[in-house]
Amino acid sequence: MYARLVIVVRIINLTRDSLLADKAWEAKTIRARMKGLLGRDKLEEGQGLLIRPCTSIHSFFMRFVFDAAFIDKAGRVLHVIHSMKKWRMSKYVARADGVVELPAGVLKDSQTSVGDSLEFDE
Repeated sequence: MYARLVIVVRIINLTRDSLLADKAWEAKTIRARMKGLLGRDKLEEGQGLLIRPCTSIHSFFMRFVFDAAFIDKAGRVLHVIHSMKKWRMSKYVARADGVVELPAGVLKDSQTSVGDSLEFDE
């Protein structure tokens, strides 16, 4: 469905010892990063999208709400958005290397917060 997306098997919050996603994709090309989750009806449990590089996101034309965690190059969480509503823009996160987009509620349920360390197992 998504051109040039690479499977990232798991996204783990090392700080909280919790699994955030086990079926996530990484957007590798400019086109894939621009498209993001557009065109999808939802993210299933265990799914997610890693977008690198990325310092801000939007939810224009989105069909569902989602969680987002901005990370630095080391995978440390810099900014968290719980249940990002449709037709919104995030703030610009200057030090961000990327963002992880997950089903709404995942970050709250896992207690993921600023300063946590995420790991990406391919």
